[in-house]
Amino acid sequence: MKLRKSKKAISFVPVFLLLAAGHWPAARAAEYEIAITKMKFAAVPDVLHVGDVINWRNDDMFRHTATARDGGFDVDLPPHSRQSMKVDKAGSFAFYCRFHPAMKGTLSVQP
Repeated sequence: MKLRKSKKAISFVPVFLLLAAGHWPAARAAEYEIAITKMKFAAVPDVLHVGDVINWRNDDMFRHTATARDGGFDVDLPPHSRQSMKVDKAGSFAFYCRFHPAMKGTLSVQP
């Protein structure tokens, strides 16, 4: 009987140590697509999380960029192209197109 109890205690210890050390299973990163259509950034997500991926898609016949005002990212998008970007820090990031400054948006990123 004591042997069984000790086996249970021993099997509990590794799980407890992992949890105590902060090794929680990582949340799976989400992927979002932001299309550029008719000179506008369409469907910018309300909230992103660090580690998420943004797939930028330029459906226009003009070259565009997705450029952070703080210089944190600058995605070049020739006509009918795609580029991916991993979100690497939390915060609020205003962005715009360098060629068409009226095109703008904001990424809200949580940890």
